[in-house]
Amino acid sequence: MIPNKKMEAMFNKQMNAEFYNSHLYQAMAGWFEGQNLPGFAAWMEVQAKEEREHAMKFYNHLKERRANIAVGEVPPPPVKYKNALDAFQAAFDHEVFVSKEINKMMEAALAEKDFAAVELLRWFVTEQVEEEAQTDAVLQQLKMIGPSLGSLMYIDRHLGKRKAD
Repeated sequence: MIPNKKMEAMFNKQMNAEFYNSHLYQAMAGWFEGQNLPGFAAWMEVQAKEEREHAMKFYNHLKERRANIAVGEVPPPPVKYKNALDAFQAAFDHEVFVSKEINKMMEAALAEKDFAAVELLRWFVTEQVEEEAQTDAVLQQLKMIGPSLGSLMYIDRHLGKRKAD
């Protein structure tokens, strides 16, 4: 069943937002590389890959439902941060924003009785809980250590062990 125009527009908007999210995390990875923090960079690389996969979930959903697919331009993300804490605060704040957008989509899908959309969005609601928790865990560690270089290096080594899901 082809989704109505409202849901089609929301899915296209979120698909493009997920492509932006991928660019955002890739830019953060580049910033961390420049700070000689390869573990943080690796963590962000995994995150960037996941965000692209999220975009493709929306793309494939639109494709399977024979809806119009409108891949748009990706605006450039920020490329500079004050420090690791600043970067992770930005990442966490962005994940909270994404969660709110997914929740708005779920509300609309329920109101429109678009149960195919509800099913996909249910996965995203759960995924966003995980995304916020993972990002917040690192953010809280960075807040705890303050300016401790040794602790920052320890976290860097730990984050470098993250594998793609």
